[in-house]
Amino acid sequence: MSSTGYGTTATPAQGRNGVAGDEEQPLLRKPASGNYVGRAKKVLMHEVSRDWADLVLLLCYVTTGLLDSSSTNAWGAFVSMQTGNTVYVGLGLASLVYPPVSVRLYRSGISLFFFCIGSFFFARFHRYFSPKRRWVLVVSFFAQMLLIVAAAIIVTFAPPAASDAVDWTVLVPLALVAFQSCGQAVTSRALKYNALTSVVLTSIYCDLFSDKDLFVADNVERNRRAAAPLLLLVGAISGGLISHSPLGVAGALWVAAATKLFMVVAWFFWPSEPSEDDE
Repeated sequence: MSSTGYGTTATPAQGRNGVAGDEEQPLLRKPASGNYVGRAKKVLMHEVSRDWADLVLLLCYVTTGLLDSSSTNAWGAFVSMQTGNTVYVGLGLASLVYPPVSVRLYRSGISLFFFCIGSFFFARFHRYFSPKRRWVLVVSFFAQMLLIVAAAIIVTFAPPAASDAVDWTVLVPLALVAFQSCGQAVTSRALKYNALTSVVLTSIYCDLFSDKDLFVADNVERNRRAAAPLLLLVGAISGGLISHSPLGVAGALWVAAATKLFMVVAWFFWPSEPSEDDE
């Protein structure tokens, strides 16, 4: 159409009746939520920054103290500190010669065995999918939380076991919690904080007090080594108090599961390593 009755010419931007052409565009646009999903997927593929990541690993010491103190109170076996379990297994094997056979042979043996199996799987999971990738850390700690929740459900709803029982109500929770405990140690290797395994203190005590810069004000390694046993002690006191309360070992397990959930959220929002696009 070249002109109107008033002698004006319709521009290409105008449609019929002189209405702007963009009015004919679809009113409904693609929702922006897809962008959020894509952005979240991209962020999950980032590698997390090591800066201050030792804080999460130090929090793992609280969980270790909580679980080990409550498990030794209830079952007479550790779920994280496998040095103690190895000694208990040795004493149990000795009791085969000098009966009665100690129930710790079976309980500590189960814990030690499943800790080793867990180390095998968690290490290969991290190694195969990239050790520091965000989604790998989130899935790892979420799996640890689920294993503790499964153990807590069993202890909460199963009939109370006798002090010398070696049935599934004791052995299965021990196996589940021991299996997940090594995930913390594997994460310390993945993030290159090899000293913060959360399952060993002897070497930390040795390294702490043999440090030539022990009394230097600015000493980050000393601070980490000092914090680790203190935080484990806090967890152990908490676990002892909870396991002797009406909540029992089940209460300690639920608190540990909540702590793991906090770590899952922390890894999800943890800063990323700078990517090539950011540089």
